Amino acid sequence: MSLETSETLFTVLTAINTCGYDQELNASDPLRTQIRLEVAKAVQNTPGAQEAIAPLCAFYREHQATDPSRDLAPYVSLALYLGEAPTFTPKVKQAELPPDAVAVAGMVAALQPFYEKVGLHAIWERHRERYNELTQIYHDPLAKMTFETEIYLKLPSSGYLGRQFTVYLDAMGAPGQTNARNYGSDYYVVISPSTGTAMKMQQIRHTYLHYLLDPLALKNGASFKRLEPLLDEVKTAPMDEVFKDHISLLVTECLVRAIETRTLASNTPEAEREKSIHDADLEGYVLTRYFYDALAKFERDPVGMRNAYADMLGAIDIGREMKRASQIQFVGEAAPEILHLARPRDERLLLNAERRLSAGDPETAQKLAQQALDQEEGDPGRALFILAQVATANRDMEGARTYFERALQMAREPKVIAWSHIYLGRIFDLKENRDAAVDQYRAALNSPGGALPEVKTAAQRGLEQPYEPPQAREPQ
Repeated sequence: MSLETSETLFTVLTAINTCGYDQELNASDPLRTQIRLEVAKAVQNTPGAQEAIAPLCAFYREHQATDPSRDLAPYVSLALYLGEAPTFTPKVKQAELPPDAVAVAGMVAALQPFYEKVGLHAIWERHRERYNELTQIYHDPLAKMTFETEIYLKLPSSGYLGRQFTVYLDAMGAPGQTNARNYGSDYYVVISPSTGTAMKMQQIRHTYLHYLLDPLALKNGASFKRLEPLLDEVKTAPMDEVFKDHISLLVTECLVRAIETRTLASNTPEAEREKSIHDADLEGYVLTRYFYDALAKFERDPVGMRNAYADMLGAIDIGREMKRASQIQFVGEAAPEILHLARPRDERLLLNAERRLSAGDPETAQKLAQQALDQEEGDPGRALFILAQVATANRDMEGARTYFERALQMAREPKVIAWSHIYLGRIFDLKENRDAAVDQYRAALNSPGGALPEVKTAAQRGLEQPYEPPQAREPQ
């Protein structure tokens, strides 16, 4: 988990400010106005600057939302997928960008000329100290929130290696908005400070609860099938469509809201808690009441959420909940969901492939992984990694090398990336190409999954001495 600032995010938001984005300007930290003035002065006094920003601002005006409050979100999504200044190269192919980011991805071509002509890096450096001060304001409250949340759930985040939760602070956005994103295993919250002292801890905590609970839903995927009929009862609810299509997302959102209500300040009147649950019902989050009651037992039990989760799901009386939901008169409009959720991929084939591989059945694992790849189901990088492991189990060294190299080209999971490098290092060691092997072990340590203890141990062992296969084949 980290609390950061980003020059790329700063550049994108400053660009739209330069082109007319004024949402909540008067409520923003004075730093926003100061930066806007400095950019305006640079544009006025720098030869060629007007010409550089003309296509940028034309693009922004063409893509402005009818509702000004919706102008910011797509640019935040885009910024999170762009590389560092001054190139701002997208980290993924355009087809892999979130839908709202795709809509404004055309601005990237005009971003670099704007950045260079107005000397935006110098302006960024000039105000870095103030940005650091803003992050320090949030540091202690954020640490307190995460600690208290993990204590309540009895669920330490130390078990979430290979995933990241990042809070970005930037002065150039509307302070009344909190933009939270879930892309794969990564969670982001982007907030802008205001002139007052109000902090966005509730919104950050909402996203952090998803960060902790979403993996439990994935782990217990088979338990959701019997709950799917409930989706028929919420089709007319005003909540985001994603919750009406995916029962696991609806369940998690209801659990998050129930936790938020149960952990309100101890002096919160019961009537206020009841209103919170009732409002959740009216918007379509119909399992919030069930989880609110179930959490009372959880709080008395020493078992943590990781172990209690499956039982909590299993105890849902689907017939009773469907009947109750059918009697709810949903409201016409729901408050917008804080977190933009990625639609879950169907990972059943890959999960089954991994299980068959662990059970010593590489033939079935190969068929399932190849089927997932052919049907574009799940993460292709993960499917290729399984195929590489199958080739390894079959002692097909060249086939394994090819699959591991392809996995590295497509994989986004830190663990897959790190272990692909390690396996390639071992293959090169077996081929007596020590220099190439060392490069792979170092790449594993420097990869996003390099901090995983098992990765670090394997990579360091590979650096110390060439890999020697065990005499007897061991389970993967």
